[in-house]
Amino acid sequence: MSAYSFAVFDTEIGPCAIVWSARGVAGVQLPETNERATSARVARRFAGAQEAEPPPDVQRAVDGIVALLRGERPDFGDVAMDFGDLPEFNLKVYDIARAIPAGETMTYGEIAERLGDKLLARDVGAALGENPIPLIMPCHRVLAGGGKTGGFSASGGVVTKLRLLTIEGAEPGGPTLFDRLPLEARRQRG
Repeated sequence: MSAYSFAVFDTEIGPCAIVWSARGVAGVQLPETNERATSARVARRFAGAQEAEPPPDVQRAVDGIVALLRGERPDFGDVAMDFGDLPEFNLKVYDIARAIPAGETMTYGEIAERLGDKLLARDVGAALGENPIPLIMPCHRVLAGGGKTGGFSASGGVVTKLRLLTIEGAEPGGPTLFDRLPLEARRQRG
């Protein structure tokens, strides 16, 4: 039996997936081009993961992700997460980033300062680039200094990051093209 199970589910931005172990949620996969591509990415990231029906605690996380991507502001504070054997530094970064509310952002430098050394900003960015549980651990809410977006390692890169921030109303530099479209048109453009 595999240590990991996963489920693919529909969202406003496309088919996402969630991966879990006995210890908690171990991964969230943002949409690839279609459901099969999303499942294939999960299989590459979590070798041997078996598709299964999510247990109630994982289903609550799925429901929260679906709500977040509809523009709601769910609380993921009680979601148990399995970060495996990630470095302690990453976990400290994730603790700070996880506390950023929907609709708000921080910079890599601000997180570095909270860790005690503003020169750690690049290390913060690297740790966020290794985040296996986006959305629940909201690395998309962390920006570069000067209002720049910084990177994003999910499919679609910075465009996906901007899309997530737009959904939350936290666009760097103000509203984007997406905000000028009625909600129904944004959904159709997907």
